[in-house]
Amino acid sequence: MFAIGEFARHGRVSVRMLRHYDAIGLLRPAYVDPATGYRSYTAGQLADLNRIVALKDLGFSLEQVRTMIVDDISPAELRALLTIRRAELESTVAESYARLAQVESRLRGIEGDFPAADVVVKELPAVRLVGLTTTAASFTPEDITPVVRPLCAELGRRLPDAAVRPTGRLTCLYERAPQTSADEDEVVVRATVPAAVDAEGNPSQTGDNPNEAAGNTGGANGNTGRADGNTGRADGNTGRADGNLAKADSRVDVADGNVNPAGGGLNGLEVIDLPAVRAATLVYRGPIDQVLPAWQALARWIDDNGYRSSEPARELYLDCPDDPADWVTELQEPIE
Repeated sequence: MFAIGEFARHGRVSVRMLRHYDAIGLLRPAYVDPATGYRSYTAGQLADLNRIVALKDLGFSLEQVRTMIVDDISPAELRALLTIRRAELESTVAESYARLAQVESRLRGIEGDFPAADVVVKELPAVRLVGLTTTAASFTPEDITPVVRPLCAELGRRLPDAAVRPTGRLTCLYERAPQTSADEDEVVVRATVPAAVDAEGNPSQTGDNPNEAAGNTGGANGNTGRADGNTGRADGNTGRADGNLAKADSRVDVADGNVNPAGGGLNGLEVIDLPAVRAATLVYRGPIDQVLPAWQALARWIDDNGYRSSEPARELYLDCPDDPADWVTELQEPIE
Protein backbone atom coordinates (compact mmCIF):
# COMPACT_ATOMS: atom_id res chain seq x y z
CA MET A 1 0.00 0.00 0.00
CA PHE A 2 1.12 3.54 -0.73
CA ALA A 3 0.33 6.61 1.33
CA ILE A 4 -1.33 9.33 -0.72
CA GLY A 5 1.89 11.32 -1.03
CA GLU A 6 3.86 8.34 -2.33
CA PHE A 7 1.07 7.37 -4.72
CA ALA A 8 0.90 10.93 -6.05
CA ARG A 9 4.65 10.94 -6.63
CA HIS A 10 4.61 7.64 -8.52
CA GLY A 11 1.60 8.73 -10.57
CA ARG A 12 3.06 12.18 -11.37
CA VAL A 13 -0.01 14.01 -10.05
CA SER A 14 -0.62 16.24 -7.05
CA VAL A 15 -2.09 15.14 -3.72
CA ARG A 16 -4.76 17.79 -4.21
CA MET A 17 -5.76 16.18 -7.54
CA LEU A 18 -6.02 12.71 -5.92
CA ARG A 19 -8.31 14.15 -3.28
CA HIS A 20 -10.44 15.72 -6.01
CA TYR A 21 -10.63 12.40 -7.90
CA ASP A 22 -11.82 10.79 -4.67
CA ALA A 23 -14.45 13.48 -4.10
CA ILE A 24 -16.01 13.05 -7.56
CA GLY A 25 -15.88 9.26 -7.44
CA LEU A 26 -13.27 8.95 -10.19
CA LEU A 27 -10.53 7.18 -8.22
CA ARG A 28 -11.27 6.05 -4.68
CA PRO A 29 -8.41 5.12 -2.31
CA ALA A 30 -8.09 1.43 -1.54
CA TYR A 31 -8.20 2.16 2.19
CA VAL A 32 -9.05 5.12 4.42
CA ASP A 33 -7.90 5.01 8.05
CA PRO A 34 -11.07 5.51 10.14
CA ALA A 35 -9.11 7.23 12.89
CA THR A 36 -6.89 9.61 10.90
CA GLY A 37 -8.67 9.79 7.53
CA TYR A 38 -5.40 9.07 5.75
CA ARG A 39 -5.84 7.61 2.27
CA SER A 40 -3.86 4.64 0.97
CA TYR A 41 -3.62 3.20 -2.55
CA THR A 42 -2.47 -0.07 -4.05
CA ALA A 43 0.13 -0.49 -6.77
CA GLY A 44 -2.58 -1.87 -9.05
CA GLN A 45 -4.37 1.49 -8.92
CA LEU A 46 -1.48 3.15 -10.75
CA ALA A 47 -2.84 1.67 -13.97
CA ASP A 48 -6.22 3.32 -13.29
CA LEU A 49 -4.51 6.62 -12.54
CA ASN A 50 -2.44 6.41 -15.71
CA ARG A 51 -5.60 5.83 -17.75
CA ILE A 52 -7.24 8.88 -16.18
CA VAL A 53 -4.22 11.06 -16.91
CA ALA A 54 -3.99 9.79 -20.50
CA LEU A 55 -7.67 10.51 -21.22
CA LYS A 56 -7.36 13.96 -19.64
CA ASP A 57 -4.36 14.72 -21.82
CA LEU A 58 -6.50 13.88 -24.87
CA GLY A 59 -8.81 16.71 -23.88
CA PHE A 60 -11.67 14.76 -22.30
CA SER A 61 -13.38 16.39 -19.33
CA LEU A 62 -13.22 14.72 -15.91
CA GLU A 63 -16.94 13.96 -16.20
CA GLN A 64 -16.33 12.20 -19.53
CA VAL A 65 -13.37 10.31 -18.03
CA ARG A 66 -15.45 9.26 -15.03
CA THR A 67 -18.16 7.92 -17.34
CA MET A 68 -15.62 5.95 -19.37
CA ILE A 69 -13.99 4.37 -16.32
CA VAL A 70 -16.89 3.93 -13.92
CA ASP A 71 -19.22 2.65 -16.63
CA ASP A 72 -16.41 0.48 -18.04
CA ILE A 73 -17.33 1.26 -21.65
CA SER A 74 -16.55 -1.20 -24.40
CA PRO A 75 -13.64 -0.80 -26.85
CA ALA A 76 -16.14 0.08 -29.58
CA GLU A 77 -17.62 2.87 -27.46
CA LEU A 78 -14.16 4.15 -26.59
CA ARG A 79 -13.22 4.10 -30.28
CA ALA A 80 -16.32 6.17 -31.10
CA LEU A 81 -15.46 8.75 -28.41
CA LEU A 82 -11.86 8.97 -29.61
CA THR A 83 -13.05 9.44 -33.20
CA ILE A 84 -15.23 12.36 -32.11
CA ARG A 85 -12.33 13.84 -30.16
CA ARG A 86 -10.07 13.53 -33.20
CA ALA A 87 -12.58 15.46 -35.29
CA GLU A 88 -12.73 18.18 -32.64
CA LEU A 89 -8.95 18.49 -32.57
CA GLU A 90 -8.77 18.62 -36.38
CA SER A 91 -11.30 21.45 -36.35
CA THR A 92 -9.28 23.30 -33.72
CA VAL A 93 -6.10 22.91 -35.78
CA ALA A 94 -7.88 24.23 -38.89
CA GLU A 95 -9.17 27.23 -36.97
CA SER A 96 -5.68 27.92 -35.64
CA TYR A 97 -4.21 27.79 -39.14
CA ALA A 98 -6.90 30.22 -40.32
CA ARG A 99 -6.06 32.61 -37.49
CA LEU A 100 -2.36 32.28 -38.32
CA ALA A 101 -3.08 33.18 -41.94
CA GLN A 102 -4.98 36.28 -40.79
CA VAL A 103 -2.08 37.31 -38.53
CA GLU A 104 0.33 36.94 -41.43
CA SER A 105 -2.04 38.93 -43.61
CA ARG A 106 -2.14 41.73 -41.05
CA LEU A 107 1.64 41.74 -40.79
CA ARG A 108 1.97 42.10 -44.56
CA GLY A 109 -0.43 45.02 -44.43
CA ILE A 110 1.61 46.72 -41.70
CA GLU A 111 4.84 46.10 -43.59
CA GLY A 112 3.36 47.56 -46.78
CA ASP A 113 3.64 44.63 -49.18
CA PHE A 114 1.39 46.42 -51.69
CA PRO A 115 3.17 49.61 -52.82
CA ALA A 116 1.20 52.45 -54.36
CA ALA A 117 3.20 52.07 -57.57
CA ASP A 118 1.32 48.86 -58.27
CA VAL A 119 -2.03 50.69 -58.55
CA VAL A 120 -3.18 51.30 -62.13
CA VAL A 121 -6.13 53.50 -63.14
CA LYS A 122 -8.18 51.90 -65.91
CA GLU A 123 -11.28 52.73 -67.91
CA LEU A 124 -13.57 49.74 -67.44
CA PRO A 125 -16.12 49.41 -70.24
CA ALA A 126 -19.80 48.86 -69.66
CA VAL A 127 -20.44 45.18 -69.21
CA ARG A 128 -23.46 42.91 -69.25
CA LEU A 129 -23.30 40.06 -66.79
CA VAL A 130 -25.40 37.08 -65.85
CA GLY A 131 -25.34 35.82 -62.31
CA LEU A 132 -27.01 34.89 -59.10
CA THR A 133 -27.90 37.04 -56.13
CA THR A 134 -28.35 36.29 -52.46
CA THR A 135 -27.89 38.08 -49.16
CA ALA A 136 -25.63 37.72 -46.14
CA ALA A 137 -26.34 38.95 -42.63
CA SER A 138 -23.24 41.19 -42.56
CA PHE A 139 -19.77 41.78 -44.02
CA THR A 140 -18.11 39.64 -41.33
CA PRO A 141 -16.25 36.51 -42.50
CA GLU A 142 -18.61 34.34 -40.46
CA ASP A 143 -21.56 35.59 -42.54
CA ILE A 144 -19.93 36.09 -45.96
CA THR A 145 -17.95 32.85 -46.28
CA PRO A 146 -20.87 30.36 -46.14
CA VAL A 147 -22.75 32.51 -48.68
CA VAL A 148 -20.21 33.30 -51.40
CA ARG A 149 -18.72 29.85 -51.92
CA PRO A 150 -22.00 27.99 -52.54
CA LEU A 151 -23.31 30.90 -54.61
CA CYS A 152 -20.32 30.73 -56.98
CA ALA A 153 -20.53 26.95 -57.10
CA GLU A 154 -24.23 27.16 -58.00
CA LEU A 155 -23.46 29.65 -60.76
CA GLY A 156 -20.90 27.23 -62.18
CA ARG A 157 -23.48 24.42 -62.13
CA ARG A 158 -26.16 26.48 -63.92
CA LEU A 159 -24.03 28.02 -66.67
CA PRO A 160 -23.67 24.89 -68.84
CA ASP A 161 -27.47 24.52 -69.03
CA ALA A 162 -28.19 28.21 -69.68
CA ALA A 163 -28.69 29.26 -73.31
CA VAL A 164 -25.94 31.89 -73.04
CA ARG A 165 -22.26 32.08 -73.88
CA PRO A 166 -19.96 33.26 -71.06
CA THR A 167 -17.40 35.73 -72.41
CA GLY A 168 -15.18 36.34 -69.40
CA ARG A 169 -14.12 35.52 -65.89
CA LEU A 170 -15.99 35.18 -62.64
CA THR A 171 -16.56 38.50 -60.87
CA CYS A 172 -18.09 38.95 -57.43
CA LEU A 173 -19.98 42.12 -56.49
CA TYR A 174 -21.08 43.27 -53.05
CA GLU A 175 -23.31 46.09 -51.79
CA ARG A 176 -25.16 46.94 -48.65
CA ALA A 177 -28.84 46.08 -48.76
CA PRO A 178 -31.40 48.82 -48.09
CA GLN A 179 -31.60 49.10 -44.33
CA THR A 180 -34.85 48.69 -42.45
CA SER A 181 -33.35 49.63 -39.10
CA ALA A 182 -30.15 51.18 -37.81
CA ASP A 183 -28.82 47.97 -36.30
CA GLU A 184 -29.10 45.82 -39.44
CA ASP A 185 -26.14 45.18 -41.74
CA GLU A 186 -27.48 42.94 -44.53
CA VAL A 187 -25.30 42.54 -47.62
CA VAL A 188 -26.36 41.82 -51.21
CA VAL A 189 -23.94 39.32 -52.76
CA ARG A 190 -23.67 38.62 -56.49
CA ALA A 191 -21.62 36.00 -58.36
CA THR A 192 -21.46 36.89 -62.06
CA VAL A 193 -19.80 36.25 -65.42
CA PRO A 194 -19.91 38.37 -68.61
CA ALA A 195 -22.24 36.79 -71.16
CA ALA A 196 -23.56 37.38 -74.66
CA VAL A 197 -27.25 38.11 -73.98
CA ASP A 198 -29.62 40.98 -74.71
CA ALA A 199 -31.36 43.01 -72.04
CA GLU A 200 -34.13 40.44 -71.79
CA GLY A 201 -31.70 37.59 -71.32
CA ASN A 202 -31.99 36.19 -74.84
CA PRO A 203 -28.83 34.77 -76.46
CA SER A 204 -26.93 37.38 -78.47
CA GLN A 205 -24.67 36.92 -81.46
CA THR A 206 -22.31 39.60 -80.16
CA GLY A 207 -19.74 39.39 -77.44
CA ASP A 208 -16.02 39.26 -77.00
CA ASN A 209 -13.78 36.31 -76.30
CA PRO A 210 -15.99 33.58 -77.79
CA ASN A 211 -13.50 30.97 -76.67
CA GLU A 212 -14.13 31.76 -73.02
CA ALA A 213 -16.29 29.00 -71.61
CA ALA A 214 -18.28 28.29 -68.51
CA GLY A 215 -15.26 26.58 -67.03
CA ASN A 216 -13.63 29.97 -66.55
CA THR A 217 -15.64 30.66 -63.44
CA GLY A 218 -12.87 29.72 -61.06
CA GLY A 219 -10.60 26.86 -60.13
CA ALA A 220 -11.00 23.42 -61.58
CA ASN A 221 -11.71 22.10 -58.10
CA GLY A 222 -14.76 24.30 -57.71
CA ASN A 223 -13.07 26.89 -55.50
CA THR A 224 -14.83 29.69 -57.33
CA GLY A 225 -15.70 31.93 -54.42
CA ARG A 226 -14.06 33.82 -51.64
CA ALA A 227 -12.65 32.15 -48.59
CA ASP A 228 -13.55 34.92 -46.17
CA GLY A 229 -15.54 38.08 -45.71
CA ASN A 230 -12.91 40.64 -46.78
CA THR A 231 -14.92 41.29 -49.92
CA GLY A 232 -14.63 44.94 -50.69
CA ARG A 233 -13.28 48.24 -49.53
CA ALA A 234 -11.56 48.42 -46.17
CA ASP A 235 -14.57 50.16 -44.66
CA GLY A 236 -16.89 47.43 -45.91
CA ASN A 237 -18.87 49.85 -48.08
CA THR A 238 -18.83 48.64 -51.65
CA GLY A 239 -21.19 51.28 -52.97
CA ARG A 240 -24.04 50.76 -55.41
CA ALA A 241 -24.35 49.88 -59.04
CA ASP A 242 -27.25 50.87 -61.26
CA GLY A 243 -30.83 49.98 -60.57
CA ASN A 244 -30.86 46.92 -62.81
CA LEU A 245 -28.96 44.69 -60.43
CA ALA A 246 -31.62 42.33 -59.17
CA LYS A 247 -34.63 40.40 -60.34
CA ALA A 248 -36.82 38.69 -57.78
CA ASP A 249 -37.06 35.44 -59.74
CA SER A 250 -33.30 34.96 -59.92
CA ARG A 251 -32.38 35.29 -56.28
CA VAL A 252 -30.86 32.31 -54.56
CA ASP A 253 -31.60 31.44 -50.97
CA VAL A 254 -28.50 30.43 -49.03
CA ALA A 255 -28.96 28.85 -45.63
CA ASP A 256 -26.36 26.90 -43.66
CA GLY A 257 -24.09 26.95 -46.69
CA ASN A 258 -26.62 25.32 -49.03
CA VAL A 259 -27.86 27.02 -52.19
CA ASN A 260 -31.51 26.47 -53.00
CA PRO A 261 -32.19 27.51 -56.61
CA ALA A 262 -35.36 29.44 -57.31
CA GLY A 263 -36.86 30.99 -60.41
CA GLY A 264 -36.61 30.37 -64.13
CA GLY A 265 -35.39 32.56 -66.96
CA LEU A 266 -31.82 31.87 -68.02
CA ASN A 267 -31.79 28.73 -65.91
CA GLY A 268 -32.59 31.07 -63.03
CA LEU A 269 -29.81 33.58 -63.83
CA GLU A 270 -30.33 37.34 -63.76
CA VAL A 271 -29.07 39.94 -66.23
CA ILE A 272 -26.90 42.65 -64.68
CA ASP A 273 -25.75 45.79 -66.52
CA LEU A 274 -22.74 47.61 -65.06
CA PRO A 275 -21.95 51.04 -66.53
CA ALA A 276 -18.56 52.11 -67.85
CA VAL A 277 -16.42 53.40 -65.00
CA ARG A 278 -12.95 54.64 -64.22
CA ALA A 279 -11.37 52.37 -61.62
CA ALA A 280 -8.26 52.09 -59.51
CA THR A 281 -7.00 48.51 -59.86
CA LEU A 282 -4.47 46.34 -58.10
CA VAL A 283 -3.43 42.78 -58.95
CA TYR A 284 -3.30 40.56 -55.87
CA ARG A 285 -1.51 37.21 -55.87
CA GLY A 286 -2.27 34.79 -53.06
CA PRO A 287 -5.06 33.21 -51.04
CA ILE A 288 -8.26 35.19 -51.35
CA ASP A 289 -8.85 34.92 -47.61
CA GLN A 290 -5.75 37.08 -47.11
CA VAL A 291 -6.70 39.85 -49.56
CA LEU A 292 -7.63 42.51 -46.98
CA PRO A 293 -4.21 44.25 -46.89
CA ALA A 294 -4.36 44.64 -50.69
CA TRP A 295 -7.83 46.21 -50.50
CA GLN A 296 -6.62 48.53 -47.74
CA ALA A 297 -3.58 49.56 -49.80
CA LEU A 298 -5.90 50.36 -52.70
CA ALA A 299 -8.18 52.38 -50.42
CA ARG A 300 -5.21 54.36 -49.11
CA TRP A 301 -4.05 55.10 -52.65
CA ILE A 302 -7.52 56.35 -53.61
CA ASP A 303 -7.65 58.65 -50.59
CA ASP A 304 -4.05 59.89 -51.00
CA ASN A 305 -4.71 60.81 -54.63
CA GLY A 306 -7.86 62.83 -54.01
CA TYR A 307 -10.40 60.37 -55.40
CA ARG A 308 -13.49 58.90 -53.82
CA SER A 309 -14.95 55.48 -54.40
CA SER A 310 -18.18 54.96 -56.29
CA GLU A 311 -20.32 52.01 -57.26
CA PRO A 312 -19.41 48.45 -56.25
CA ALA A 313 -15.87 47.27 -55.79
CA ARG A 314 -15.26 44.17 -57.90
CA GLU A 315 -13.08 41.12 -57.56
CA LEU A 316 -12.12 39.70 -60.94
CA TYR A 317 -10.69 36.19 -60.57
CA LEU A 318 -8.01 35.94 -63.26
CA ASP A 319 -6.47 32.59 -62.35
CA CYS A 320 -7.73 30.08 -59.78
CA PRO A 321 -5.48 27.01 -59.68
CA ASP A 322 -5.84 24.26 -57.11
CA ASP A 323 -3.35 25.88 -54.74
CA PRO A 324 -4.99 29.03 -53.25
CA ALA A 325 -1.52 30.57 -52.78
CA ASP A 326 -1.25 30.81 -56.59
CA TRP A 327 -4.55 32.60 -57.18
CA VAL A 328 -4.44 35.87 -59.15
CA THR A 329 -7.23 38.38 -58.51
CA GLU A 330 -7.64 41.90 -59.85
CA LEU A 331 -9.22 44.26 -57.34
CA GLN A 332 -11.24 46.97 -59.10
CA GLU A 333 -12.45 50.02 -57.17
CA PRO A 334 -14.48 52.50 -59.29
CA ILE A 335 -13.40 56.07 -58.54
CA GLU A 336 -14.63 59.63 -59.06
